[in-house]
Amino acid sequence: MGTDDEILARIDAAFGDVPKPEHFTCYTHCEECAEHDETLRSNDRASLQVSHVGNPGWDPLCFASPAGKAYYMPALARLALAPPTREYGWYGDQLVFHLSSGGAQNAFLAYCSPAQRQAVAGLLAHFVETRAAEAEDCFGADDLLRAHDLWSAAG
Repeated sequence: MGTDDEILARIDAAFGDVPKPEHFTCYTHCEECAEHDETLRSNDRASLQVSHVGNPGWDPLCFASPAGKAYYMPALARLALAPPTREYGWYGDQLVFHLSSGGAQNAFLAYCSPAQRQAVAGLLAHFVETRAAEAEDCFGADDLLRAHDLWSAAG
C-alpha cells in the first residue's frame, strides 16, 4: 500500500490544487458558524493543528463546505497519520466520521473527483493496514471498513 509519506504524497497530488475558499461555513448563520469559519480562515494547510479540529464536540469541519474540506484534506490526512495525542487521541476517528457521515449521500464524497476519491480510498486502505488498532480503540474497525467501502465504490 505504501508508507505514510507515500500516502500523503497521493493526497497532496489529488487535493493540492484546491484553492482556499474565502469562507468555509455559512458564517452569517450564527456565532458558532462564524467562529468555526474564522478558525478555518485563519489557518492554512501547514498551520492547521489537531487542537483546531480534534474536539468532536467543537469541530469546525462539521460545518465546513465540501470545498473547504477538500482544501484541508492534505492537512487532515497529515493529522490522521500523526501519532495520537494525549488530549485528542487519534485524529483518524474524526476524519473517518467526516468521510462516512451520510453514507452514499456524503456531500464531500459527491464533491470529489474520481482521482480524489481514489486517493481517499487509498488513505482509508492504509488506515486498515496500519491503524486498525487505533480504529478499534476509538470506534471499532467496522466503521473504518464501511468508510473504505464507501469511498472505494465511489472511485
